[in-house]
Amino acid sequence: MKSNLTIIYCPYCGHKLIRKHLEGRKRLFCPNCEKIYYENPTPVVAIVVKDDKGRILLIKRKIDPCKGKWALPSGFMEIEETPAQGALRELREETGIIGEVKRLIGVYSNNSKLHGYLVTIVYEVKMSGGILCAGDDAEEAAFYEIEKMPDIVFDSHFKAIREVMKYEQEIEFRFIDK
Repeated sequence: MKSNLTIIYCPYCGHKLIRKHLEGRKRLFCPNCEKIYYENPTPVVAIVVKDDKGRILLIKRKIDPCKGKWALPSGFMEIEETPAQGALRELREETGIIGEVKRLIGVYSNNSKLHGYLVTIVYEVKMSGGILCAGDDAEEAAFYEIEKMPDIVFDSHFKAIREVMKYEQEIEFRFIDK
């Protein structure tokens, strides 16, 4: 298990931390000030955006993990922002696109060799402006038809795309049935 915490010494008293069995599992613990350090997953946001032709926006990653592979625009939430705000910021930083959140697609657990445990929060976003360009952590940014998409590197991104397509088919069927 790769921990999301990299601390060795207690930030309050400076004593070396130990692992102690507490609350049903081994946890980082300061034996001096008796503070428990909970190892929580890091929140990540990802975005599914479709253009007016129904194509999905992907980025080719410029950095590890999975440098050179295709994924949804995504990144870490920052302090003092909501997941939706983080998603819109990441979309703008990586693709130049400005958007509005349509709906929450899903929340997925991931285990990254590089970053430890992650919780990926994926939103469907409607484009409202901007100019498509690769930026920040993206080597390329492009819209792809579902049938012509490159392999998607992260399982959570693949599941979110599949969920959007399934949702649209259900909406279409409901509309046809009425």
